[in-house]
Amino acid sequence: MSQSHSTTPGQTESHSADHGDVKSYIIGFVLSVILTVIPFWAVMEGDLAKSTTVWTIVVAAIVQIWVHLKFFLHLNFITEDGRASTFSFLFSALVIVMVVGLSVWIIYESNAMMMY
Repeated sequence: MSQSHSTTPGQTESHSADHGDVKSYIIGFVLSVILTVIPFWAVMEGDLAKSTTVWTIVVAAIVQIWVHLKFFLHLNFITEDGRASTFSFLFSALVIVMVVGLSVWIIYESNAMMMY
């Protein structure tokens, strides 16, 4: 007994564009491990200047965010649909940063006022 798949206009048979393949996940995993090991090594060795170590951690974190967005969340930054997904993600990230940041600020200020 065979099953037929019905598609609506604009929907394709293959879902490979929506979901990554094994190769994409392996590349993302390897890059994530490398981008985790580099800052860990920089901190554990202690040979670098403090500012260089901090910048190494920050740069590795930013690149790792991009790797996760590209290889695990499959955000495509080039196509029209990818841009819409990217703007949606960035707006959500902005709201989260504002809520967390403003909450921390309010808590800090409340604590500072109670110290008087």
